Amino acid sequence: MNNNIRSLRETQNLTQQDLADQLGVSRQTIISLENGRYNPSIMLAYRISRIFNLTIEDIFLFEEE
Repeated sequence: MNNNIRSLRETQNLTQQDLADQLGVSRQTIISLENGRYNPSIMLAYRISRIFNLTIEDIFLFEEE
């Protein structure tokens, strides 16, 4: 699933580690999310949306296959 996490993170001048610390996950999880290799749980997606003050739909770009 594509997402806007990298651009949102960079806009707020957060490092991958900063975001990982705020979410309580590893930096590797953030890397995997940004590269589209990992789809988060609904709870993690919700926490990400709260950090960026956006809806889940604004961050994660669902494309039917």
